[in-house]
Amino acid sequence: MDRHILHCDLNAFFASVEEVRNSELRKYPVAVCGNPENRHGIILAKNEKAKKFGVKTAETIWQAQKKCPGLVLVPPHYKDYAKYSRIVNDIYLRYTDLVEPFGIDESWLDVTGSAHLFGTPREIADELRRVVKSETGLTISVGVSFTKAFAKLGSDYKKPDATTVITRENYKDIVWKLPVTDLLFVGKSAKKTFERLGISTIGELAASSKESISSLLGKTGETIHDYANGIDLSPVQSAFAETDPKSIGRGTTFPHDLTEISDIRTGITVLSDDVAARLRKKHLMANVVTLTVRDPNFKTTSRQKTLSTPTHLEHDITEACMELYMRYYATRRSPVRMLTVTVSSLVDEDTAGLLQFSLFGDDEMHEKTERMELAIDKIRNKFGRDAMKKGSFLNRDFTIRDKDG
Repeated sequence: MDRHILHCDLNAFFASVEEVRNSELRKYPVAVCGNPENRHGIILAKNEKAKKFGVKTAETIWQAQKKCPGLVLVPPHYKDYAKYSRIVNDIYLRYTDLVEPFGIDESWLDVTGSAHLFGTPREIADELRRVVKSETGLTISVGVSFTKAFAKLGSDYKKPDATTVITRENYKDIVWKLPVTDLLFVGKSAKKTFERLGISTIGELAASSKESISSLLGKTGETIHDYANGIDLSPVQSAFAETDPKSIGRGTTFPHDLTEISDIRTGITVLSDDVAARLRKKHLMANVVTLTVRDPNFKTTSRQKTLSTPTHLEHDITEACMELYMRYYATRRSPVRMLTVTVSSLVDEDTAGLLQFSLFGDDEMHEKTERMELAIDKIRNKFGRDAMKKGSFLNRDFTIRDKDG
């Protein structure tokens, strides 16, 4: 028996929350953006009226205003977005405990076991749209299908405030004519590969040789090819299931470009400290460290280092990042606008062993460093995160964002 999977997507989420906060905004084309004075001059979201003018997410403010001179700009209110995301997911949980968020504004629901309580999958989707709109003022589009990949395509198929059902009987008519880039996990690299092969639609991908796609894109290619053919057995994770992240990261965009090595080290230290603390909280250690750097021209590059032994210490992560920075970036002498520190290839502490040999030479010093960082954790757990801060950079104005994967 096929599963009944829903993918629920909050329409123009950030902009819609702003309209709930201030109903007057519903009259105008609206875009959510960062403060241009802090150099975050990018469109983060837009409402339907702005969309009709051709305003696009991720374009600059001046480009958007050129298209829409009357565009109303509002700053983001991330706490409200998180609040409404929780409220909406709580609504989903009334219908099934198999709710898997996919970002702040999207979630998959497995309602296979809910039909005897709430009706057909389409009826459940329509009921969710009605309840979310009634209780929050927000709208959702819902895709209904037998796989997660097709359900997501369904929620994108018709917007806003719509239900699209994709079945085994109609998926070739609906899905196969869509651009291959609409398919889940088809990124820039896969897009370029498909362009070289002359594959532009999902149907063309489905009809292609799976072996050929696999030889070019590896396991990801096999998965994408299966998706195109309606093969996807990946489960919807329970909202109550304990899952470990595949990666943990922290990133920040600075209000002023960093040019001094000392400032860059301080920024990396602050980010590494947060990443390390979260590793220890989850009882995990990392084998790979990645440093992502963005310059003032928005050129973003990443470099990674595989460690000789897993770690959960700020010192080790900082030193690995500084090694990457000095090797790949320092000679360019390009100012730094944004930094992100990410750790991956995670293992639990029991597997890795609580005491690791030093990555950088002095095992006795490494043990002292570990004892110190664990002591800092205890102080923060008792008195709060701000009870112990690392680096003067914490006093500066910058935004930190999570990157758990």
